[in-house]
Amino acid sequence: MAGLATPPIPTRTGLLVVQPLRRRHCAECRGGPLSLLVVEGGAPRCLDCADLGHLVFLPRGDTALTRRSREESGLSAVVVRFNRRKGRYERQGVLVEEAGLARAEERCLADAEARRRRRARDAARRAAEDVRFAEAFAAEVRRLFPGCPADRARGIATHASARGSGRIGRSAPGRALSEGAVTSAVVASVRHVDTPYDELLMSGVVRHEARRRIARDVEAVLRGWRE
Repeated sequence: MAGLATPPIPTRTGLLVVQPLRRRHCAECRGGPLSLLVVEGGAPRCLDCADLGHLVFLPRGDTALTRRSREESGLSAVVVRFNRRKGRYERQGVLVEEAGLARAEERCLADAEARRRRRARDAARRAAEDVRFAEAFAAEVRRLFPGCPADRARGIATHASARGSGRIGRSAPGRALSEGAVTSAVVASVRHVDTPYDELLMSGVVRHEARRRIARDVEAVLRGWRE
């Protein structure tokens, strides 16, 4: 196996343990084949003979858990495997003390719970902001169109300002409650609710022609609401 003559190297991350590519047996107890080994004096040793048999393997992938497991373990080892295509050893995970891993998992679970609570608080805050903004949008609809029924104004505001919808209420002009943005939201609502616009589209009329046909109906509704 490439690199078998390399002895275990103490590093800041712990000792080096190798996942062999070929069948190997322990040079001391003759046990094997070994799934993990330590190289001592150019010869493979099993983890028990290398006094690492009490450690448990943690695969790579969870950076926070790996870091905390090493912090919680008095003894740890880095597990590597030779990549023939790349011609180098690559990290596969770590060996850590089982109790250290358990403590690390508890820390990560506590963090996950804290993140869950924070997400819940953020969601509640955003929901409250959305309600306030929809109320302000509805008030602006009523200011520009006094004749618009209050429940209709609230419906227009809720639809136009829905978070993540990409509608006019979520645009910069919409967030600023500009007259143009609010009027566009009202026009869109009138077009779909108070005219046969949707039926025209479903019958195959192209959008621009459908809008032309219902333009007078839209203006009549807006004129009535303005008055």
